[in-house]
Amino acid sequence: MGKLSTHVLDTVHGVPAQGVALALYRLDEDGTRTLLKHAVTNADGRCDEPLLSGADLRRGTYELVFHAGDYFAARGVQLPTPRFVDQVILRFGVAEPAENYHVPLVVTPWTWSTYRGS
Repeated sequence: MGKLSTHVLDTVHGVPAQGVALALYRLDEDGTRTLLKHAVTNADGRCDEPLLSGADLRRGTYELVFHAGDYFAARGVQLPTPRFVDQVILRFGVAEPAENYHVPLVVTPWTWSTYRGS
């Protein structure tokens, strides 16, 4: 059975990003966006449990919304108004729900990147 997980890395401070609020949505073919889960990253920059697993992970399109700007503001980083990187929205597809999908975020107040991990 597959699972969906994430991990947030703060490359300004060189640490896992603890305390990043995130939301997971499923996007239906008609454009409907359904909230599936809210979570906050732990001391390792991960969620305490998979975001989805087993039968809950279905083929389709998803969005992860990370509140990176709030995280950096809470860390005391001087940010412009408006923030250059605020909410990071990652839209991705799950083609094989039996596989693991790890969607990490590497982030600073000025840039971000992701990839499909295992």
